[in-house]
Amino acid sequence: MQQVNIEEARKRRYPLGIVLVVSCDRKGKANVMPAGWSMDTSIDPPMWAVSVGRTRYTHKLISQTDEFVVVFPSEKQKEDILYTGTHSGRNVDKFANCNWKPIPARKVRPPLIEDSVACLECKVSGKLDTGDHTIFAGEIVAAHVSQEYKHRVYNVGKRVFKVLINEAL
Repeated sequence: MQQVNIEEARKRRYPLGIVLVVSCDRKGKANVMPAGWSMDTSIDPPMWAVSVGRTRYTHKLISQTDEFVVVFPSEKQKEDILYTGTHSGRNVDKFANCNWKPIPARKVRPPLIEDSVACLECKVSGKLDTGDHTIFAGEIVAAHVSQEYKHRVYNVGKRVFKVLINEAL
């Protein structure tokens, strides 16, 4: 092994699973951002965690409402992932500017997104500050899957998003 700077080593993490984190303000206006840092964190109860930068609008919204939806995007949605990651919901309505249709969730205020591979409705049950990010651990209170889309999108680096086929599905 050759020692290198941290950024050089971090380039080797690709492909990286990407999710969309949907949140909303207290009035119910939805926002969405892509996140590469997310994971299962418990089986019983079922939980999912997302890491969100403290300066991000999504961080503010989740902190205010203690709810979010994790979306596994499909290939149909990959063109809008970059837009949502390069524009702030403080300044633009990302749902209005993307080809995504919000669907009412069953147990949380943030909506699901139509044509996604899967959506997880989460209620925050824990937070951990880690450097410039906060990890929000959410209990999954409802889950949804697509009958049409089965393969999620991955970030393969350099702002390119692709589906990596999982033959087991």
